[in-house]
Parts: sequence; structure tokens; C-alpha cells
Amino acid sequence: MKVQGSVAIVSGGNRGIGEAFVRCLLQSGAEKVYVGSRSREAGAHLEKEFPGRAIAVELDVTAESQVAAAAQQCGDVSIVINNAGAFNNQTLIGAPDMQSARQEMEVNYFGVLSMCRHFAPVLANNGGGAIVNVLSAAAIVAVPAMGGYSPAKFAARALTTSVRAELADQGTQVSSLIVGSIDTRMAEHVEGRKEPPNTVAKAGIRAIEKNIHEVDTDDFAVGVRAALARDPGFMEKSMAAMLKAEKLSTGR
Repeated sequence: MKVQGSVAIVSGGNRGIGEAFVRCLLQSGAEKVYVGSRSREAGAHLEKEFPGRAIAVELDVTAESQVAAAAQQCGDVSIVINNAGAFNNQTLIGAPDMQSARQEMEVNYFGVLSMCRHFAPVLANNGGGAIVNVLSAAAIVAVPAMGGYSPAKFAARALTTSVRAELADQGTQVSSLIVGSIDTRMAEHVEGRKEPPNTVAKAGIRAIEKNIHEVDTDDFAVGVRAALARDPGFMEKSMAAMLKAEKLSTGR
């Protein structure tokens, strides 16, 4: 489908990759983009910059009532960008309790599912449209240091495939973006080269316009997939070694 003339909603659209999506969609000719965030005020700067084209919407993806309200309010949407995410930097066994893992699953998996469920009828009414789920390289290789985040992204990747099959008959495209090292607040702890957030947004727009099911958005993600294909056992050992190194550096 074409982004030109479309109407989109972006969860977590007030900063980072989400904000980059808002900007890239509008620059690519989208008629309007709803900026979803936990408070309308968080998206006010985009409303001011793009009057009448960027519309802030209160949207906590873990609150199903808010997702349902957003679907009712934004009945003209033809593109859904599921970008909202949570990373709590806790391990699975070493964490003091299961609260962190539950919260990461609520945002990164159930939040995506809720958005897909509530917006599927909206997309059907508007000709089919597209859903793009912003995932992670931690969705294709298990990262023990990322605790509940990596398993939740694995689950969201499987969700993407299942939703694609369910919505095929209504003409809805469903894509996933495998994101590597990007310069965002969530990745402040990551060392090394990071690419700008609009790298992901541009890859997402290409996925929409070319109907690509899964895209590695940056060099880091490409490298992870290649290394996994070459030697999955080595990758598992490497991820385990990273966990040990982090424990030594933080004393956890």
C-alpha cells in the first residue's frame, strides 16, 4: 500500500523511534498521524510542529479501555505502528520478583495484541491497511541479560505471523521490524555504534509500501541474524558470556 494519503497511529509516538515514525510518515505524504502516548501532553510538541496533521492521543497500550477508545476515536486509520515498548534491565531468575517480566510482557506482547485486535476492524473498514510491529534483534536470538524483554519480543514475533494469517482475508498487511542498535533512551546502556531512530522508521515505511513481512532495520540487526544463521550454538554462548560480563561489571 501507499503511505501517501494514509492515516496512521503510532503507539509510543512522542519520542525515539515512535517520534521518528511520526515525522517520516508525514514527510512521506501521510495525511494525518495520531501520536499515541500515555499522556496527550507528551505529544503536544508534534501537534505544534504539524498543526492538523499530528494529533496527540492518550494511549497506554496496557489499558485495554484506552486502546478501545483510541480505535473508536481514530476510525480513519489505515496504518498501525505498534512501537510502544518496555525494557526494565532485569534478568529472569536474578530479579527480586516477577513484576518486571510481567510488565515487559504486558507492554511488548499483550499491548501489541490489544492494538491489533481493536484496530483490525478499523483497518478492514478502511480497505485493509497495514500493521507494523517494532520488535528487536532480541526477538530472533535469546538475550539472557534482557530478562523478560527478549522473551516478550520473541512472543510478539510469533504474534505477528499469526495475526498476518488471521487478517489476510481482509487485506491487511502485517510486518515486523527487527531493530538492532538505535540511539534512543531505551538503549542508553548499550555501548558502541548506534544508528538514528529514523533508520527504523524508513525501514518501516519501505515494509509498508513493498509489503515486506520482516525487515532487519540496521547493520547491527543484520549482523545478529547472519551470526545466528552461521552458528546458533556460538551465539547462545556469546549471549551467556555477555550476561556474565554484565554481572561482573554491575555486581548483580
